[in-house]
This record gives sequence, C-alpha cells and structure tokens, in this order.
Amino acid sequence: MELKNAYSAYNNNKILTASPAELTLMLYEGAIKFCNIAIMGIEQGDIEKAHNNIVKAGNIISEFQTTLDEKYPVAKDFDAVYSYLIQRLFDANLSKDAAVLEEVLEHLRMMRDTWKEVMVRSRAVAR
Repeated sequence: MELKNAYSAYNNNKILTASPAELTLMLYEGAIKFCNIAIMGIEQGDIEKAHNNIVKAGNIISEFQTTLDEKYPVAKDFDAVYSYLIQRLFDANLSKDAAVLEEVLEHLRMMRDTWKEVMVRSRAVAR
C-alpha cells in the first residue's frame, strides 16, 4: 500500500511540475495508452473496458480541440484532424473494431512524435 501511495505522489508531483509542453506530451501518451487498452478490451471481449477507454481517449482529443488557439492558422488544420479522430473513435466504439482504433493510434503516434520533435527543437533554440 505504501508503494502505491508513493507512486501516486510521484505522478501527482510529475504533473504539477510539468511544463505546458510536457503536459501536452503526457496527454498524447494518455490517449495512446487508452486506445491500446481499448484494443485489448475488444480482443478480450470486454465491451465495457473497450468503451470506457475509447471515451477516455476521446475526452483527451476533445480537450486538445477545445484549447486550440485560433489566432494561429494551423489551428484550423488541427481542428480538422481532431474532428476526424473523434469521429473515428465514435465509429470504433459503435463497431468495437480494433482496426479503426489502430488507425487512430497511427495518427496519435505521429502527432506525439512530432510534438516531441517540437519540444527538442524549442529547447535547442532556447539555449
């Protein structure tokens, strides 16, 4: 029990001390994790597990979409991608189709990897 509390405290501290860029990366990682768990749920025939994790991934993507800063022209492009991903998650949830979730995962991984590259480059510029 103590180990679990220590781990929880560590995770809370990690979130509280993270930069906005690091929080964004954590959210991408979370959406990826939830899609993977949903796929496992589908493969195990655990519909509730699949549903709950698809919803969690969708909530993260919806948060990304809601927080887009419209003053940047690229926000329109991200809005379209996020809308597409939310629709695909909806489709996956209706059909419980792991292949649709794999498609979403592909996009999320690419976006996460791009975000990581942006973080690396912005650190290099800041030096």
